[in-house]
Amino acid sequence: MQINLTGHHVDVTDSLRDYVNGKFEKLERHFEHINNVHVVLTVEKLNQIAESTVHLSGSEVHAKAEHNDMYASIDALIDKLDRQILKYKGKINKH
Repeated sequence: MQINLTGHHVDVTDSLRDYVNGKFEKLERHFEHINNVHVVLTVEKLNQIAESTVHLSGSEVHAKAEHNDMYASIDALIDKLDRQILKYKGKINKH
């Protein structure tokens, strides 16, 4: 799985990059057919926004989360993506 991490109005530090990589490993444990992930971290005034597009085999999943803390917004983003990926996995297994 390749993770592309981009920051808008925020410096992407090594600790932030390691945190994102560690969190996205959780998604890979639930669904192993993840090809590419594009993560954009943005700061707009007081809001810290994390959004991501996950390219699966045959589909794409997109989610966006915002919070006052960047780490909390990343956690919320991972929770949203996890639910969507598990739903997609259930649809594939059903067919």
